Order: sequence, then C-alpha cells, then structure tokens
Amino acid sequence: MQKHHGQIVEILVRKKGFSITELAQHSDVSRSVVYQWFNRKELNADIIHRIGRIVDHDFSNEFPEYFQKRTNDTYDARSREMMRPNQNRVNLWKDKYIILLEQYIQLLSTE
Repeated sequence: MQKHHGQIVEILVRKKGFSITELAQHSDVSRSVVYQWFNRKELNADIIHRIGRIVDHDFSNEFPEYFQKRTNDTYDARSREMMRPNQNRVNLWKDKYIILLEQYIQLLSTE
C-alpha cells in the first residue's frame, strides 16, 4: 500500500499545533493551496521540506526516499539544495526592485 503524502504531512502539522492559516501564511500560499497539498497522494520533496522547516519537523523518518537523516538531526546536503530555488527567487525580486529603484532615482534627478 502506497502512503498518502498529504495525509502524513497534515497529521504532523496538526500534531505540532499549527493551523492551516498559520501554515499558509508562513508558506506564502493561500489556505486553499494548503488544503490541496493535504489532499495530494504524492507531494514533491520541496513542499515537504518547506513545511518541515516551518513546523520544525524532520520528515526523514516519514519520507526516507526524499531525505536522509544525519547524526545531528539536521537535513542533509540534498535537502539544503532544495532551498536554493527559494533563495534564487528572493534574489530575483531583490534585483528587480533595485533596478526599479535606480530608474526611479534617475527620473527624479532629470526633473
């Protein structure tokens, strides 16, 4: 029998005392997206990792196919690599903001 990723994650989130609203806010998604995650039979490792970081839970026991547990109970290098896309997204928006800010300052100086 194949495990239902969404149900496993939901049970652990609720055991940790997090509400759907809190998880949605910390994940930067809507509540309906969180409910969709919980209804999925399969979740990708990035979503599981993100939720684990929010609720402070190491999902390596529940999903050993995605995560390997290290001796000091932290995620391994593979898990840290999954966080890089989020950092790249932050840098992308930061760069866009700086470009817009520079254009705005340039417009102010020409008046």
